[in-house]
Parts: sequence; C-alpha cells; structure tokens
Amino acid sequence: MSKLSILAAKTSFSLLSLIGRGGSLPGTIALKVDPQSLNKLKFRGPVILVTGTNGKTSTANMISSLFEKAGKKVVSNRKGDNLKAGITAALLQNAKGDGTIDADVVVLEVDELNIRHILPFLPVSMLVVNNFFRDQLDRAREMEQLIESIENVLPEFKGTLVLNGNDPNTVRLALKAPKAKALYFGLDKNQYSFQESKEASEGKFCPRCNTKLEYDYYQYSHIGRFHCPNCGFETPKLDVQLDAIDLNRQTFHYGGHKFQGPYEGMYSMYNYAAVLTAAQKYNLPLSAFEKMLKDAPHPAGRNERFEKGSKEVVLNLVKNPTGANEVMKVIERDGTRKAVVIVLNDREQDGTDVSWIYDTQFEKFMNPQTIGVICSGTRAGDMALRMYYGNYAGDLSVEPGIEAAVHQALDKSDTVYVVATYTALLPSRKAIKKELNV
Repeated sequence: MSKLSILAAKTSFSLLSLIGRGGSLPGTIALKVDPQSLNKLKFRGPVILVTGTNGKTSTANMISSLFEKAGKKVVSNRKGDNLKAGITAALLQNAKGDGTIDADVVVLEVDELNIRHILPFLPVSMLVVNNFFRDQLDRAREMEQLIESIENVLPEFKGTLVLNGNDPNTVRLALKAPKAKALYFGLDKNQYSFQESKEASEGKFCPRCNTKLEYDYYQYSHIGRFHCPNCGFETPKLDVQLDAIDLNRQTFHYGGHKFQGPYEGMYSMYNYAAVLTAAQKYNLPLSAFEKMLKDAPHPAGRNERFEKGSKEVVLNLVKNPTGANEVMKVIERDGTRKAVVIVLNDREQDGTDVSWIYDTQFEKFMNPQTIGVICSGTRAGDMALRMYYGNYAGDLSVEPGIEAAVHQALDKSDTVYVVATYTALLPSRKAIKKELNV
C-alpha cells in the first residue's frame, strides 16, 4: 500500500475539516498519487456494498447501525459520497500506515454505475441490491445498460449476493454470478398488494428468454411475485420474508416478532428486509436489529420531519417515477389539510430530462385536503403545467425561490410536504429550518 496516498488523503481531510468542508477531494488526491489505492487496502472483517436505484442510503446506514448495535466497529461512507473518489476517501481516512482499515466491518453505499469501479478492487463479502428502476436517463443511461454494467463484473464474484427477490431486475444478477451465494429478501402478499399495476415499471420481460413476465400480485411498480410462463424464471424462495405489513402503523412481523420501523412507505419495508438478511448472514441477534430501529439514522430528505409548535414540515427527495410514486402514497395517506411544495431542478445531478414527472402519480394528493401546491425550482413552470394537466383544482402557484415557496406553504397550512430533487434538497432543508427557526 502506498503510504504516500494514505498521507495525502489524511492531510487533505484534516485541512478541509479546518474550514468546515469534507467530501471526496481527499479520495481524488489519493487516487492521483496512487491509482491502485483501493486494491492495496487490507481488511480484518467483511466488506459490504449496498446499491440500487432507491433506498441504498437508508439501507447502508441501517446496516452500519445494526453492526454498531451488535458491538462492532464500523467504517462507512454515511455522508453519501458513493462514487469511487468518495469511497476511497472514506476508506483511507480510516486506514493505518500499512493500509489496514481500522474496523470490524466496512459498509459502503455505492452508486449503481460505480459498482464496476469498486467490486473488482475490494475483497467484497456481500453485495446488497435493493432494486432497479428507470432513473436519470441522461446520466445513468437505459436501465438495461446499467444492469449489464454490473453483470459484467459478477462472473468472478465469490461473495454473497443479497437480492430483492420481488424484483426480476435484481434476481437476474444471480444468473451471472455462478461462484456467488445468493440470498433473497422480500414481502409476502398483504393488504396493499394489487393484481394489476398502472405504475411506471421496467421488469416486464424475462431476462432468460424475453417472454413477458406474469405476476400473481404487485407491491409497487414491477415489484411483486412474478414468473415466466415459458422458461420458469420466477420469484425465488425468500430467505427473509416480512409479513403482516401495516403501513399506517409502520409495523411488520419477522421471525415470530413484531417490529415497528421509523420510516414510512412500502419501499422502507424492503429496506428493513435487506437489513435483516445481512443480520441473518452474519448471525447478528434480532435484539440488535430492534435497537437499530429505535435509534435509526434518518438520512436528510428521506421522510425527514421538522416540527415547531403546531407547524410540521416533511421533506422528501425524489429523483425518478417509482421513488416519487411511493412518496405520493405517503402524502395521500395523510388525510389532514396540507400544502405541498414541489421543487423541480434540472441541473446535472438532478438529471436534465424532467419528463419523468409525467410518469409520477401526483394525482394521488390532488384532493380537497391539499389546499395549495407551490411549484418551485428551475423548472417550476413545467411542474405547474404537470399539475394543471392533472386537473388539480386547488390553489396552484409558481414561486421559483425556494425560501419564498416554503414561506407561502406555511402561511397556508400547519402541515406542509416539501418534495425536492437532488440539488434542491439542501436549499429546501435550509429554507424549512429558517422558516421554523429550528
């Protein structure tokens, strides 16, 4: 291991900390010093990668906390720098002089497109894949290309694949990993399952023979129980299955126990199932999982709540139709009078193509309880037009300034939902905290 690259990363990290900054720059510097920095590191415990379109941040953070509750020392990239440079920075900051990572376990959130840059260069014990959905076509390309980029680095992988057994797009990865062990997680049919899906979905055809898949039921989008009528490709036997799902109380059953999670939405249930699969693999007790849920990390903008007096604001990140639809369901279930702020940006990190808003079911909250919708961001006009085409009958306005939009919403209602794309998330969070003075 190049001691110079470690020194460069640690020195730059220290200097950036002095001015209140961090990020991936130390990793970028280290990779310039030694491009092979990653594959020279040494680990004393398992290395777990977490990827997928939706839920990877929450899942990676929960797995990290799970190990911590079990008494393990964890190194992770919890700040969300999930590209190669950010991951390198997180590792080298915790490396000893000989390149050994000072941790019992390493948990890394990895951007889907960066799996091919990380998996072959680290001794990965487990790869967790939550789901694959169409997402930011101008950056991530077509979903088929994205999945193939991961499949291409799986033939020599000898670790454990932890796959969403209800998503044919993740199940197919096992076909390309003959040397790996596969574990599958998912949900049983429940009161929220439905027979036909009208949501945007991508898992329509069998990856083996291209026959259209048939579904016994859907949970959301293309997630559900599926089978190919031609070749037999199907939902595998689930190693971890959650039962008795109650989205109103945020409860579920597993292993004869009832648990209550801190996050809303069906997608959160899948995140819990993924975490439980990791717990099962590494023989961690359910008591550690329960402690983790009670003190779960709450990533910024993932159903993040701000309260002051009678005022409550809920902030959510949206970036693609499937994830946004799950957020719409959360808003729909709130029967109180509310205002909604939608901040739509089209910068590079957001995705410059905003046509996905027409595959998102904003109609779910277009009811008399939603007394006002304020559209903000660089594409505020496009969002307002989408609301118009959805026949929203309430008070609709355009306010490009995020602070002004949040202020207007709080004037209208004590309950406000703010939905924001990537580059709008932190400005929205700051605006909320400023308005509520929290």
